[in-house]
Amino acid sequence: MRDLIAAAFAVLLLVTAVSLGSTLHMFRKRRQAQRQRELQQGRRVVAELPSGTDMTLFSEDDNVFFYRDATIDKRRITAVRVLINGSPIAAYESKRFQASLKAMPTAFKDRSEDIAHDRWDVAIETIDEATLVECGAIRERISQELARRIFDCVKLDLVGRDDATGPV
Repeated sequence: MRDLIAAAFAVLLLVTAVSLGSTLHMFRKRRQAQRQRELQQGRRVVAELPSGTDMTLFSEDDNVFFYRDATIDKRRITAVRVLINGSPIAAYESKRFQASLKAMPTAFKDRSEDIAHDRWDVAIETIDEATLVECGAIRERISQELARRIFDCVKLDLVGRDDATGPV
């Protein structure tokens, strides 16, 4: 009887392992297909961001940043900020728009999380609106690195445009 229970338990563990393996394989294939679609459209993937049980890509081409359904025209970006729990900790404001727009520091309402982790986000401000790129609260270093990578990419583009055109 004991051998029968042990064999049933072993079969259950084997089925569970195969199920987990196939699920991971499916997620990896879906992620690779998503990246491939971005590359076929001439975009460069800047970061893969966690969103629920899936990944969201933040990508760019020569004129636009892409995040979820949002397209952010690079020429209309006025500022970029790294936020921790909704408050800015680093920022860059475009010199091209400083004279024509009043600077308003971006802060988003803090969302209470059950787990005591810091939430890292990037706010990209355009002439018309602000887009919040949610980088997550997985572990401080991972989410922080994702936010920093996006911030640096947007800032580098802003600095290049500022140097090329000067103030408006």
